[in-house]
Amino acid sequence: MVGPSRRRVVDVLVPDALWAIVQPLLPMPVHPRGGRPFADPRATLAGIIYVLREGIRWAALPCSLGFPSGVTCWRRLRDWQTQGVWPRMWGRVLEGLASRSAIDWSRASVDSASVRALSRGDVTGPNPTDRGRLGTKRHLVVDGQGVPLGVVLSGANRHDSACFEAVLDAIPGIRDGRPGRPRRRPEKVHGDKAYNLGRCRGACRTRGITARLARRGVESSERLGRHRWVVERTLSWLNGFRRLRIRYARYASQFEAFHLLALALICFRRLVRL
Repeated sequence: MVGPSRRRVVDVLVPDALWAIVQPLLPMPVHPRGGRPFADPRATLAGIIYVLREGIRWAALPCSLGFPSGVTCWRRLRDWQTQGVWPRMWGRVLEGLASRSAIDWSRASVDSASVRALSRGDVTGPNPTDRGRLGTKRHLVVDGQGVPLGVVLSGANRHDSACFEAVLDAIPGIRDGRPGRPRRRPEKVHGDKAYNLGRCRGACRTRGITARLARRGVESSERLGRHRWVVERTLSWLNGFRRLRIRYARYASQFEAFHLLALALICFRRLVRL
């Protein structure tokens, strides 16, 4: 059982509004016969969020605050990623924003940022901006207000333009509560000069998106950030989650799970302010 003081810590990290979104998405627990009782899923989610925010090791998770063991939280992060809990959680929060007309589909912005990887694993590569050290690059697309809509991970040696189509297609279908198909395409997309290639503009045309990609030698530096600063701001929000500043996980699926959870929390903060 979780005591009152411990429950308050869990409730702060996982408030009732967030738990109401997540709880229906979790699989039904299977209670072992003769074994330990199944860990409280709300406390487990709180423990995962605590590790994500503080950037600590799983073994350092303070169980005195009401969290299960670090091993239990690590396993739930892995299992819930395999079962699709994290992308569905993010999608539910996005639908809540869309139902309140809080997603600006008139324009979107794309950009990327690299983080160092401490161990070899999948989706890593030598980072040319970090003396060839191993790293992973996160490619992000946001709406006109900076709401994250899609994310893709790649090796740090992949050019931004190589993942341009993938990050556009990473935007899920988002329903706004009205009849009709879910929406997943912005009207325009803004990108810096790294995306100024024919294949990127062609990808926009085939998807019915107007390309607003900076042209080399044409666009002035004063105009470059007029619409694209929102994606840089969202990338900085991700760095606010200390576990995302450096990649510790060997498997990219676990690093991606942390990203999906962080982006869902960013969207949830905006949702509760509406």
